[in-house]
Amino acid sequence: MSFPQEPTPAPVAEPHTEEPDSGLLSDNSAKENHSSTRRPLVPRCACSPSSWLRQEDFLRFWEDLNSLNNQKSWAEGLSSMDSRAGRLSVCTKVCYGIGGVPNQVASSASAFYLQLFLLDVAQIPAAQVSLALFGGKVSGAVADPVAGFFINKSRRTRAGRLMPWALGCMPLIALAYFFLWFLPPFTSLRGLWYATFYCLYQALSTFFQVPYTALTMILTPSPRERDSATAYRMTMEMAGTLMGATVHGLIVSSAHGSRRCEDPVLAGSTAVSPDVARLYCIAAAVVALTYPVCGSLLCLGVKERPGIGCNTSATASGPGLSFFTGLAITSRHPPYLSLVVSFLFISAAVQVEQSYLVLFCTHASRLQEHVQSLVLTILISAVLSTPLWERVLQRFGKRTSAFGICIMVPFSILLAAVPSAPVAYVVAFVSGVSIAVSLLLPWSMLPDVVDDFQLQHRRGPGVETIFYSSYVFFTKLSGAGALGISTLSLEFAGYKARACQQAEEVVVTLKVLIGAVPTCMILIGLCILMIGPTPKTPSQDTFSQQSLRRRTSYSLA
Repeated sequence: MSFPQEPTPAPVAEPHTEEPDSGLLSDNSAKENHSSTRRPLVPRCACSPSSWLRQEDFLRFWEDLNSLNNQKSWAEGLSSMDSRAGRLSVCTKVCYGIGGVPNQVASSASAFYLQLFLLDVAQIPAAQVSLALFGGKVSGAVADPVAGFFINKSRRTRAGRLMPWALGCMPLIALAYFFLWFLPPFTSLRGLWYATFYCLYQALSTFFQVPYTALTMILTPSPRERDSATAYRMTMEMAGTLMGATVHGLIVSSAHGSRRCEDPVLAGSTAVSPDVARLYCIAAAVVALTYPVCGSLLCLGVKERPGIGCNTSATASGPGLSFFTGLAITSRHPPYLSLVVSFLFISAAVQVEQSYLVLFCTHASRLQEHVQSLVLTILISAVLSTPLWERVLQRFGKRTSAFGICIMVPFSILLAAVPSAPVAYVVAFVSGVSIAVSLLLPWSMLPDVVDDFQLQHRRGPGVETIFYSSYVFFTKLSGAGALGISTLSLEFAGYKARACQQAEEVVVTLKVLIGAVPTCMILIGLCILMIGPTPKTPSQDTFSQQSLRRRTSYSLA
């Protein structure tokens, strides 16, 4: 995924010195304050008596002026004073965060329920489902560098440079998402139908997510405000993740209940009821409506600021690297290789666990009535444990915190061995805790790897976008391969759509996919992470500035 480069601060003009006989401060006070260190004189204040500074404004200005003695230069001091001018209102931050809700709502619903819909409602063969899921994930991965290339080449309009891309993709994503859950009247080409719309949905979502997350670079020049806007975005996206799984699950919960198998007439029928198809269409329409609603709030509440992050970055960082050239350079960095390879296994394990939980509860255990509650337990546990893991990362270190991912390993095996409701809820809660640290840890370790690379190679800030985009690229590819191969295994096991009782081979396959497969992949990933080299940490000031800049470029997609 390619992001705009970090803008360099605009050059600060030399301040006008105050004449000895005018200004806010008297000569006596100036002499007292010049006792040890010569203080720069106060800029001329050309204001009328009716617009004099209030007392609190004067005190704030005096504090800023005193802080200049602790700065290394005038430019550095004035830069800290000017950061207040880039403050964003709470309304702007909230509207910016709301803009990312639809993508998280849609991705949450599709992560838990799409595979069940394609197999049991659309009744597509498992091999075709495998190809559709693999093709969709690959299209989303390929769209990352493509989106970055086209967005960087685009010109600025009246609405901005990034906003037209984000707003223009929203109605197209809504249409692709709705038709992804629509049941067409024909049956022979349904596999091609769903593969096409899933690929479109994944690619368009990427074309939205790239400019949307990069908007933080255009909203304000203040790193603190960018970090605050990112916090608002991540909070809203977590709420969207909960809302997507909840709303979609509540609407379609009656379509997969155990009552159908208790009816002797419906038990032997594999035909899909029109009510089931209608429920999925309603759920898709509700989720699709969030795109125009949230897009309108994003358009009304967020405005790009011209001159920030567009022209200055190009001159500061020099000519940019292409994706494949930068990939060849960064892939030779040992700490980055260790991080990417380890989380290829870990992220794939998390995606397999999420995708097959609903199928496991429906066909390998008698937990159909608990599916919605289990999904909510996982998501709520992940959201609530995220702040806790942030403190653990700061206190005990990142490598030590990585062992928190192992918490779900014994419980997943326990669920496969004892598929009962109490065990399932415990496993769901523990899985949410492990998923939270598995999502938080790579984005916390990646800035350290980039800092270590720049300390060794002394390259400009343009390389860091290659690190982020290539990491997202490889994790999406790993998820595509894991979901494609695992779904293909159901075809070999003899999976039958809408069967009240699957063959023993299918039940065993689902138990392996929910227990053994994630366990092995997590253990392999952790071993690679622990054996790999540790990146060197730069000085505290450099680290804080670079980490703030990179966290604003992070995408939760």
